[in-house]
Amino acid sequence: MRTITFIDAIREAIEEEMRADNDVFVVGQDVRGAIFPHTKGLVDEFGPERIVDTPIAESGMYGVAFGAAQEGMRPICDFMFGGFSYVTFSECSVTTGQYHFLHGSQHPLPLVITAGVGTGQRLANDHAMSIHGTFAHHPGIKVAMPSTPYDAKGMFKAAIRDNNPVVIPWHMGIMMQKGEVPDVGDDYIVPLGSADVKREGSDVTVLANSLQLQHALEVAEKLKDEISIEVIDPRSFVPFDMETLLTSLEKTNRLVVVDEDWESGGFAATVSARVMEQGFDLLDAPVIRVTLPNMPVPGGYMEEYVAPNPERIEAAVRAVCA
Repeated sequence: MRTITFIDAIREAIEEEMRADNDVFVVGQDVRGAIFPHTKGLVDEFGPERIVDTPIAESGMYGVAFGAAQEGMRPICDFMFGGFSYVTFSECSVTTGQYHFLHGSQHPLPLVITAGVGTGQRLANDHAMSIHGTFAHHPGIKVAMPSTPYDAKGMFKAAIRDNNPVVIPWHMGIMMQKGEVPDVGDDYIVPLGSADVKREGSDVTVLANSLQLQHALEVAEKLKDEISIEVIDPRSFVPFDMETLLTSLEKTNRLVVVDEDWESGGFAATVSARVMEQGFDLLDAPVIRVTLPNMPVPGGYMEEYVAPNPERIEAAVRAVCA
């Protein structure tokens, strides 16, 4: 094992899959110039035909990816920032999600959608908004988001090899986080749909992903002498590992869901509803959500007043255990 950054783990996954399969290619805006480091140097090795820069025309860019996937290629469509995917949302959500079903399950659509998302950079609005909850609303699309370098490489590999469309954004707030990853040449994947218990506990379960997972682990360590917190990383939103969550609740009987999606209709709301339906008798207290409020993400220093953070997570943990 060696230690690399989160963003380098994504680049390694793309490099290795492109070397292994000539049908894999990247299409997006500034992917040759590498606005983010996960595409740095790819054009030097694979050339402009497989690292395809496009104008600022998201519908055209996604049309290239969709058409290529229809022909059996494995495109990685990089929107740079997650909010930009809304420019072509009908195509990349409705048309993409329904494609396999509408074609009688005869035609796979091996396509990856990725982009940077998340708070912490003070970028505001469509540069900071998360997209996983919205895409999870549309049947036929797998949705996942890694939280560690190990998961980033393994989950991106799994997404690229999948015969279904996969939306796999990554959080800009953990871009330079370091962690252990197997040596180059030691091939592995992290299966989509499998949650990971990051810290065991007995008093309350906290479900959190990506940057918010780091915040949850920070709170768990801070409160270890008062409250025993079990921290779970869902890793995948669709499919979602409900079994791991319910198994945890059999022990803790309390749940806090932390998510950088909006409060109304977001992933945290879906999880809360499913727990009420499938595990109501396990609960000793109502589920508490820590999310973005129903307002645009503000820019600059105002962002910290609305984004989930360790203080809000701690307050929710204390409230559910009171």
